[in-house]
Amino acid sequence: MLDTLECGIVLVGSEVKSLRNGKASLEEAYARVKDGEVWIVGCDIAEYTEANRFNHQPKRPRKLLMHRREIKRFAAQAFQKGTDAVPLKMYLKKVGRRCS
Repeated sequence: MLDTLECGIVLVGSEVKSLRNGKASLEEAYARVKDGEVWIVGCDIAEYTEANRFNHQPKRPRKLLMHRREIKRFAAQAFQKGTDAVPLKMYLKKVGRRCS
């Protein structure tokens, strides 16, 4: 492992509920740069059983939230050294909107 980076991920509501239940797998996941954005591919977040027709696709590509300079540095390292980015862990933080 050469470097570590913490970044956010774009999720839909049923994915968040499934993550809270511990139904995620990073075994086959890796990051890829596409059109100036970084996407995580192969991450399996199981469907939330109570989401019915509004459920998500379990292995859909998900956008990672990074600053432009971090994306450029990541893309340069991947291109020059031929390295891959592999997610090590996924967790929820207590940050977000508050309802009053």
